[in-house]
Amino acid sequence: MSEHHTGPVETGAPMDYREHERTYQGFLSVAKFGTVACVALLVAMAAGFFTAGGWVGGVLTFIILFLASIIVLR
Repeated sequence: MSEHHTGPVETGAPMDYREHERTYQGFLSVAKFGTVACVALLVAMAAGFFTAGGWVGGVLTFIILFLASIIVLR
């Protein structure tokens, strides 16, 4: 019924470290730019709702903040 193993039960396939690093870097990029997009959207909404800029001012604020942050974060 019970088996006695002397070594590892499952060795699995060898780790592909290059692919692992690519996936991790991709995840970090998505998280970074997603956070920047959310912050830029919140600031743009505040600018659009609480200032005289209105809808156009909010959209322009979002575009400017998002593009500036992409340039800074690269």
